[in-house]
Amino acid sequence: MRFKKIKWIFALSVSILFFAWLMRTFHAPLGVMHTQINIAMAWLAFVTSIFGPIFGLMVGLLGHALQDYLLLDNAWWSWVIADGLFGLLLGLVTQRLQLIFSPLTWQKIIAFNVWQGLANIIAWIVIAPLGDILIYGSKAKLVFQQGLYAGIANFIVIAIGGTLLIMIANSLVKLLKR
Repeated sequence: MRFKKIKWIFALSVSILFFAWLMRTFHAPLGVMHTQINIAMAWLAFVTSIFGPIFGLMVGLLGHALQDYLLLDNAWWSWVIADGLFGLLLGLVTQRLQLIFSPLTWQKIIAFNVWQGLANIIAWIVIAPLGDILIYGSKAKLVFQQGLYAGIANFIVIAIGGTLLIMIANSLVKLLKR
C-alpha cells in the first residue's frame, strides 16, 4: 500500500511539472489579450483519465500556479482555481466513463467530449471570468471574451489531443492485458 502511495505522489509530481512545462513551452496566442491555445490541457485530460479527479484537481491547481510563478512571478488565482476545478470535473467524468482500463467505444468518446465541453463552459466561461471580476476588479467584457476563447481552444485541444492520448493509452492497456 505504501509503495502505491509513493508511485501516486511521484506520478503527481511528474505530471505537475510536465503540465507547467507544456503550458510555458507549447502555446500560441488566440488574439485576445493574455489568452493562448495550450496543449497542456490535453495532458491534463489524459492524466486525469488515468488517476482520477483529485489528481486532476492537483495537476490543474499546482501546475498552473507553478507555470504562473515561473513566467509571471505571481499566480493569476482566478485561472489557477478554474484549472483545478476543470481537472476535478474532468476526473469525475473520466472516472465514471472508465476510458483507459475498460473497452473504449465511440459512445464513450462522444460522451467524454460532451462532458469536457460542459466542464470547459463551467471553468472558463463562468468561474475564471467571475473570479477575475471579483478578485482583480477586471472589466467584464474582456474577461468573458478571454474565457470564451480559452474554453473553445481548450475544447478543441482536448477533443483532438486528449482523445488521441486516451485512445493510445487504452490500446496499450489492451495490448498489455493479452
